[in-house]
Amino acid sequence: MLLAGLAAAPVARSADAAAPAPASTAPASAQRAAANAFNPAISLILSGGYTQLQRDPASWRLAGFQTGGEIGPGSRGFGLGESELGLSASIDPRFFGSMTVALSDDEGAAVEEAYAQTTALPAGLTLKFGRFLSALGYQNELHAHAWAFVDAPLAHQAFLGGQRREDGPQLRWLAPTELFAELGAELGRGETHPGAARKKNGAGAWTLFGHLGGDIGASQSWRAGLSLLSARPQGRESSVLDAAGNEVTHAFTGHSRTWVLDGVWKWAPDGNAHSRWVSLQGEWMRRSERGTLVADRTGLASVAPYRATQSGAYLQGVWQFMPGWRAGLRGDWLRVGTVDAGANAALLESARHDPSRTSLLLDWVPSEFSRVRLQVAQDRVRAGVNDRQVMLQYQMSLGAHGAHSY
Repeated sequence: MLLAGLAAAPVARSADAAAPAPASTAPASAQRAAANAFNPAISLILSGGYTQLQRDPASWRLAGFQTGGEIGPGSRGFGLGESELGLSASIDPRFFGSMTVALSDDEGAAVEEAYAQTTALPAGLTLKFGRFLSALGYQNELHAHAWAFVDAPLAHQAFLGGQRREDGPQLRWLAPTELFAELGAELGRGETHPGAARKKNGAGAWTLFGHLGGDIGASQSWRAGLSLLSARPQGRESSVLDAAGNEVTHAFTGHSRTWVLDGVWKWAPDGNAHSRWVSLQGEWMRRSERGTLVADRTGLASVAPYRATQSGAYLQGVWQFMPGWRAGLRGDWLRVGTVDAGANAALLESARHDPSRTSLLLDWVPSEFSRVRLQVAQDRVRAGVNDRQVMLQYQMSLGAHGAHSY
């Protein structure tokens, strides 16, 4: 069944690790095998490539949106992307542990995930605690090397800072039904966008999510979900341009609420995805914020009430038309919506523009351990400006290679 991977174990063992030692093994060999059983599985994803941008990336910004995190098309020319170093292992019969460190020139080494997860709770419950990629929507929970396209959709960049991680606990419940159904909740520090660093005790954000999925015959499968993120940022900074084109630093304090509706449909003949398959994926986000905005913290600060309701979405399709070769198309867009900055309205961008982008993908995957992809995009983020973007990326996987989630 195509959905078999939905309830898979946290990591897939390699063929060597899965084979038990024969009964005739010498005692010393048995001791070495027992010691190796406690070693974590180590994986390394190497990433890099070449980026050609028609417009200066320094002028790229999502006008009218309070943004944060790592967003934008990146730098021009050759360069290293974000590589990932991962370690994972079963801790004991009750816990599994995993850590992923992101390595890049811009950020250095940063802990992307570092969590422990239960493996033996009753009643379909699973508890994860530590730092993890939030289960908000669909793509956010996937590591960047598992994305179908090189970069994150515009909605993820505008509302989640590219990709949102959380520090805290996550609880999931998997229903004992033939139809895949799960409910989950996260409680966390809320420091990453749309949240901000807090100077208080307690949680700064919470997330609720639910997913349904199933098979349609032997060749099709689907999954749909609904999520809600609630955060209370304090002094969340965002750099924007005023009506005169001057850079202004804003700081928002208040309540941020983001709804996410996601869906995935996959097809492979008789469930065999070796030669051909098709995948359709989309997400819609709507963020509402209410609080106060301190405009130009580096100069004369002006405090005024702030309200905004904005939305965005993307829809993408990927087609593997022959073994190892895939083609994809993605369209994504944002809606500035309604923004009321009160007395600070003059310090926001005056031009009303809804950003959009169209991306084409050609992907060569000679094996599950290597990937080379070419992505060409028409970026219409800046008002009245089209930016033709060409990205050539390689990804190479060394060491353990666990199965990806659905």
